[in-house]
Amino acid sequence: MGSITGLAFLSFSCNDLDDNYQEPLPLVLVPGNFPEFVDSKTNPLTSDGVLLGKKLFFDKRLSGNNQVSCGTCHQQSLAFSDGFALTRQGISGNALERNSPALMNLAWANNGLFWDGGSTNLESQAFAPLAHVDEMHQNLDELLEELKADADYPKMFQKAFGKAINQADIVKAVAQFERTLISSNSKYDKYVRGESGGILNKEELAGLTLAEQFCFSCHAGPLMTDNLYHNNGIDNDFSDDSELMMRRGRARITGSSEDLGKFRTPTLRNIEKTGPYMHDGRFGTLEKVLEHYSNGVLSSPTLDPLLRKNGDLGIPLSETEKKQLIAFLKTLTDYEYINDKRFSE
Repeated sequence: MGSITGLAFLSFSCNDLDDNYQEPLPLVLVPGNFPEFVDSKTNPLTSDGVLLGKKLFFDKRLSGNNQVSCGTCHQQSLAFSDGFALTRQGISGNALERNSPALMNLAWANNGLFWDGGSTNLESQAFAPLAHVDEMHQNLDELLEELKADADYPKMFQKAFGKAINQADIVKAVAQFERTLISSNSKYDKYVRGESGGILNKEELAGLTLAEQFCFSCHAGPLMTDNLYHNNGIDNDFSDDSELMMRRGRARITGSSEDLGKFRTPTLRNIEKTGPYMHDGRFGTLEKVLEHYSNGVLSSPTLDPLLRKNGDLGIPLSETEKKQLIAFLKTLTDYEYINDKRFSE
């Protein structure tokens, strides 16, 4: 269980007589308790592509006013979330309609991105904030000219993709960097793998038992998400005649009434760092999240059956059990991830 598998190795020129030769370094490390890493067939990882993607991720020139980067709303210290319910950090200063999701383990996000699954892959997802009037609102033709005028970018794109700067390769590079954002070294991971630093105390173990009973049905497996969409009872009115119909949830994309109010299951990993919670950031603390599941679940036709058992709504939790659950959830914080210099600006 404790084995670490490296994939997509950085390449070095070398020969047997080169005293400076270094063993290749892996671009991603996948632990033994994780699913197999399956690279993109159309945009496979390369060391040059990842390096370029990282530079672009933190470059404010990707926004129309040169003041907003991807990293503005996805900060490493917060597991690449931003700490706001509905951020106003975009170019317009207007509040967004959705909470900025944390970024981690995206290589396994194989069933849609955004809260309603409106994007099918990381490459297409990256175009949305670039163009959005309240986020980065960048004219892509102007962006190309800015990047072409840079001292480094033309050479970096040539090395990564073998051609001049173009729109498609901008988002492909960002996607490559994002696929390397693997969080897998929390205290709980070390407990599962039997590694040093993985001892859970009595309260944390009690919380783990509760999580196994009540949480892991949706926050499933080592990724702590089933990559599916659920109505968790935070609303029971999904009528929405606005242009984007955000209140409809997954139904906005599928057009099916069976998907009304359903949103993508976020990972529990690093949950201590990624509040406020829910698709609109309405709950500021983990205590408020558990209070919702205990006493605030609203009934509607698409409510997840797990939250309606024997005619009762929600998950009955005592105050002691809530504290135990939160103690366990804090063992999912991966301090190595939020401090890893490979992912830092």
